[in-house]
Amino acid sequence: MSTIELTGETFEKTILENDIVLVDFWAAWCGPCRQFAPTFEASSEQNTDIVYGKVDTEAEQQLAGAAQIRSIPTLMVFKKGHLVYNEAGALPPQALDSLVEQVKALDVDKAIAEAQAQAEQDS
Repeated sequence: MSTIELTGETFEKTILENDIVLVDFWAAWCGPCRQFAPTFEASSEQNTDIVYGKVDTEAEQQLAGAAQIRSIPTLMVFKKGHLVYNEAGALPPQALDSLVEQVKALDVDKAIAEAQAQAEQDS
C-alpha cells in the first residue's frame, strides 16, 4: 500500500480504525523531509498490513499544531489508537524497518496496563 494523505478530517478516523498507523509530518520546502520520503514510501510498500499516512504541515497547520509538531520531519506511530512513538528527524531505512518490527511485536494493551500500574504505585 502506498502512503495516503491525512487531513484534519481524516486523521482521527484513520488512527482509530487501523491497527498500526505511521504518520510522517512533512513540508515540501523541507530538505530532510524530501530525503526521508523515499524511505517512508519503500517501507509502506514492504508492509502492506500497516497504514502509512503523510500530513503536509503547510496545508494542515491546525492539525500540525494540535499534534504539537515543532520540527519536521516528525514520525508518529499509533497502535490500536495509542501513540507509541513520536520523534523528530529522518530515520535511515534500517532504523525504520527496526521500528516497524518493534511496533508489530508490541503488546500495547499490556504496555498500557503496566504504565497504569506504575503510575498508581508512584502516586
